[in-house]
Amino acid sequence: MLLQGCRRFSRRRGKRQFCSVSTGGKDITSLSLAQPVTSIPAPKYAAPSDIEHETKVTVLENGLRVASENKFGQFCTVGVLINSGSRYEVAYPSGISHFLEKLAFGSNTKYKNRDLILQNLEKLGGICDCQGSRDTLIYAVSAETRGLDKVVDILSHVALQPLITDEEMENARMTISFELESLNMRPDPEPLLMEMIHAAAYRDNTLGLPKICPEENIPLISREILYSYMQSVHTPDRMVVAGVGMEHEELLKSCQKHFAQSGPPIWTSCLPAGANQRPLDQSVSQYTGGIVSVEKDLSNVSLGPTPMPELAHIVVGLESCSHKDPDFIAFCVLNMMMGGGGSFSAGGPGKGMYTRLYLNVLNKYHWMYNATAYNQAYEDSGLFCIHASAHPSKLKELVEIIVRELAYTAGMVYPDELARAKRQLQSMLMMNLESRPVVFEDIGRQVLASGMRRQPEYYYEEIGKVTESDIQRVATRMLRSKPAVAAYGTLDQLPHYADIETALNSKNGRMPKKFLLFR
Repeated sequence: MLLQGCRRFSRRRGKRQFCSVSTGGKDITSLSLAQPVTSIPAPKYAAPSDIEHETKVTVLENGLRVASENKFGQFCTVGVLINSGSRYEVAYPSGISHFLEKLAFGSNTKYKNRDLILQNLEKLGGICDCQGSRDTLIYAVSAETRGLDKVVDILSHVALQPLITDEEMENARMTISFELESLNMRPDPEPLLMEMIHAAAYRDNTLGLPKICPEENIPLISREILYSYMQSVHTPDRMVVAGVGMEHEELLKSCQKHFAQSGPPIWTSCLPAGANQRPLDQSVSQYTGGIVSVEKDLSNVSLGPTPMPELAHIVVGLESCSHKDPDFIAFCVLNMMMGGGGSFSAGGPGKGMYTRLYLNVLNKYHWMYNATAYNQAYEDSGLFCIHASAHPSKLKELVEIIVRELAYTAGMVYPDELARAKRQLQSMLMMNLESRPVVFEDIGRQVLASGMRRQPEYYYEEIGKVTESDIQRVATRMLRSKPAVAAYGTLDQLPHYADIETALNSKNGRMPKKFLLFR
């Protein structure tokens, strides 16, 4: 590009020639690159900025928190995060959050249907999404920064003024029914296994309540129930409006206009006059441990020219800690150290090919289809688990291997594997935060949980401080809890729950001999 103004082409005699007007009469191909080219302006380089991108947080009079961080670019991401999810549905039929996720960005008091919302966003190059989890509901939009006020207006009406028509309710019921049917037919049952392991770990309370709407609850959930739930849970003090890519004052001004001064939410006037507001459930999660198993023939779930093999799935979990706990970072490093994945995963060290579950499990046992570690952290508890899959005939051996790996977490930690896990976790943290939507979610979740946001440098340094003794300490803490077990498939070879518990309490993680002799 620098030399573009000096180059001209001639088609004479089929040859390409260079003009030498601006090069002092010399052929440009003979110029030395060690010296600046004459008659060309000196290049101007962008200077690194010393300004740190600070996350600013303001609390409005109604309790709504507004958080933002400016970032260079023509697009922004802004959304509403709410302390809402399946864990708060104790007084309601389970599945409300699942319904709200399907009804998101529908008709409201200003926009008569979803198409009109999408058309307005399309003019701004925008996209929208809604995601629900066990403890958070997120409405988010990415669009051009020039349309910030319009985006905040749409978000306020979506979150506070949904009409929830009969047609939308019927469509949501059909969508959820089809989703449940597809979940039971898909060869990868990971969403069902995550439901089952939470139900086993927190039996009949908070985090153990189903996130996916049970089939029997689909006809029970009505508009009145949804409004009643939102009246209790979707209050301003339980919300955060987070944004990335705009000036904080601009976002604050829009939130004042559309969230604080726009009038009361729709449910204050749409609920029946005699309807009683159900109390907000603020129970602390109670980890119980236990087993949830579903016997099912999975030999024909995958059809086609390359069907998947028949598999039995097992998830073994233990209580870890909340994201507010001082041990949270150490548990994250332990999770990275365990790693894992599928037996056919391609790639090098960056994909975790030197983690324990690869080296000690997947590389040693050719019949193992999958072995992956997860660490789920919530406001008041956490769940560390390993999901593994193999042919049903290998289920007994599979459980023994996974239980042994969990028991060994409290043993020797090698400096090389710890250093590798910390470096990989630091790299993932910093690389993921290159994405604007990820920064948005990080800001929103931190402010929702603690009222502030710690910068990634803080977590980078804390990861670097984790030692071998920290890993052994948190692993020992984890192993004191009762195991939670979820099993799915043909389970003839599944060990007894008591034998799994005994093995985890032993130093070597071995199953009792009576199990090996008489089962």
